[in-house]
Parts: sequence; structure tokens; C-alpha cells
Amino acid sequence: MPSKGPLQSVQVFGCKKTATAMAHCKRSSGLTKVNRRPLEMIEPHTLQYKLLEPVLLLGKEQFAGMDIRVRMKGGGHVAQIYAIHQSISKALVAYYQKYVDEASKEEIKDILIQYDQPLLVADPRHCESKKFRGPGAHARYQKSYQRLGSPL
Repeated sequence: MPSKGPLQSVQVFGCKKTATAMAHCKRSSGLTKVNRRPLEMIEPHTLQYKLLEPVLLLGKEQFAGMDIRVRMKGGGHVAQIYAIHQSISKALVAYYQKYVDEASKEEIKDILIQYDQPLLVADPRHCESKKFRGPGAHARYQKSYQRLGSPL
């Protein structure tokens, strides 16, 4: 079987809170799948447009010649959607930077950042961890002074 040359692929990640999406982008027929399911099958359906934002902003012709396969792990439904949508955008920018040209990469990056910055830049906010001597991050267990001795 003759080889077609080196495989052109990039691997990037997107994250939101505890959700992490790893996107693997390579030259192929133009499929975009998340955990082996097409984008249209991802739940919740109310956030479907959030997943399709990069495609709708840049046009299907930008995604026509490449496969994007996303592996999703952790987080809740909404955080997963935001992580997937970030990883798809970052994968496209990284692919264009590595294998196409710098001018088209800058053009794509400018369009995405002008629309919505979290498409390319991760949100650093996380839930603060629980501390000892309390039920949460800042709250402390209630203190009680109990009487010692005989009642009067």
C-alpha cells in the first residue's frame, strides 16, 4: 500500500471548569465528531448553536477538507459544550498555522476573537476547594458554648 506522505494533524484542548475536550484535527473528508457522535446528536439541543458557532462564523468551506474528532471528559452539560466549542476553534487555528499559511490563520483568529473571546482563550475560573474545619470553602462549623455544672 503506497503512503501519501506524512500525516497532517494537530491536537489541541479546550476546557471550562472541570470539563476538558481534546480535539484531533487532520486532513480528510470533513467530518466533525464528539465521542464518535456527530455534532447534531450532542445534548442538550438548546445549546446546539453554541457548538456550531465556529462553523457558522467561518463557513463550511473552512472545515471541508479536515476531520475534527473530539474526546470529551468531565464537567457538566453546559461546561462540556463550551469546552467542545473552544477546542474546535483552537484546532482550526492550529491547523491553519501549521499546515496552511500565517495570513489565513490570522484572519480566522481575528474573526473568532472579534465575535467571542472564549472561542480561543480559556476561562481560568474554577470552583474553590473545600477547607478543613468547615462545610465549604469559606463557611465554618457553628461554635456552641455549652454550660458546664449544675443548673440553678
